Amino acid sequence: METKFKFEKLLIWQKAMDFGEEINSLADTFPKKEMYNLSSQIRRAADSIALNISEGSIGQTNPEYRKFLGYSIRSLAEVVTCLYKAKKRQYISTVHFKTHYEFSFNLMNMMTAFKKTLV
Repeated sequence: METKFKFEKLLIWQKAMDFGEEINSLADTFPKKEMYNLSSQIRRAADSIALNISEGSIGQTNPEYRKFLGYSIRSLAEVVTCLYKAKKRQYISTVHFKTHYEFSFNLMNMMTAFKKTLV
């Protein structure tokens, strides 16, 4: 598929898109009682990462783009906190937690590095 938007070429956006789908699948395994709480929260936060990367890239100045990348990083931190909650409530295994935690940490470092290039 041919990409027409500049954010589609960004590795951080691509990884954030995949991460959103991973988290969505993970949230499907949470108990039904969490449907409107933790499941919804982690899904929205995970989706917000890619959404803010793309929104910030369209017609924005670099300072404005940096602001949206900051929102993405904050959303990622929110996902990590939700992962901690899910682990504490025994909805996910330690292995699943570590996998998503490591991915989150690596993505955060990539986003932070990209953000620093926007002067």
